[in-house]
Amino acid sequence: MNKSELLRSKRLFVFDLDGTVYLGDRIFPEAVKFINDLRASGRRVLFFTNNASHKHEFYIHKLTRAGFSPATDEIMTAGDVTASYIMKEYPKTPVYLLGTTELWEDFSAAGINLVNDASGALVSDVPAEVVVTSFDTELVYSKLRIACDLIRNGARYLCTHPDFNCPVEGGFIPDSGAIAALVTASTGVNPEFFGKPSAMTADMICHITATSKEDICIVGDRLYTDIATGTKNGITAMLVLTGESTLEDVAELPDEERPNIIVKDLREAGELMF
Repeated sequence: MNKSELLRSKRLFVFDLDGTVYLGDRIFPEAVKFINDLRASGRRVLFFTNNASHKHEFYIHKLTRAGFSPATDEIMTAGDVTASYIMKEYPKTPVYLLGTTELWEDFSAAGINLVNDASGALVSDVPAEVVVTSFDTELVYSKLRIACDLIRNGARYLCTHPDFNCPVEGGFIPDSGAIAALVTASTGVNPEFFGKPSAMTADMICHITATSKEDICIVGDRLYTDIATGTKNGITAMLVLTGESTLEDVAELPDEERPNIIVKDLREAGELMF
């Protein structure tokens, strides 16, 4: 099966956001066209971002303004996967969250037993048994100190996603994986990561969309998250060269970890498919 046939066989396309359909505030017009053409052909679309610093409403508003016309059930984040896991495995367990106010609000609304307020300050005398860190653009030193102390005292360490850098116009800013590396360097404890490329994320996508892995194509710019979600979980993966990864990066990977399809941008994807 050639690249065009492979793409045409898919019924659900899962798109990364940062570096794939936009870069910071710069929207890729070819992405808008490709996604609108997918919808017109009867295919389904899901937007999945590892960036757990914002709520669904933020992404719906941004994607709507850009012309992507997202439905409320077409947005998923690494925060959703992490919260789902906590509510299943630790429904009443005290949890400390190092994250943005928006992520704190999402976790609180999900019913997670948080021991800190939105600023990261402790509001409970009960020590947390689980610590979650994420991409925190509101990071202050006191949050790191509390999180590290809790982990040293035996709290289980979870992290929403492993991305080291978040692509923005003009370069990159430190992301969740970079913060986790700092915590690990201080405590000696590695977190369990959620979001892409975890198997839990792939399974949650399949469950929520009622789609088999064979019918899905995941589209992204990052090899160790977006593309690895495909290669590690039996899902077709398409790399776009509009964000972090380069052809040189791909060449360094073993064959089994390389994307099924590589395109310069989503204009080229549209030419392959339509």
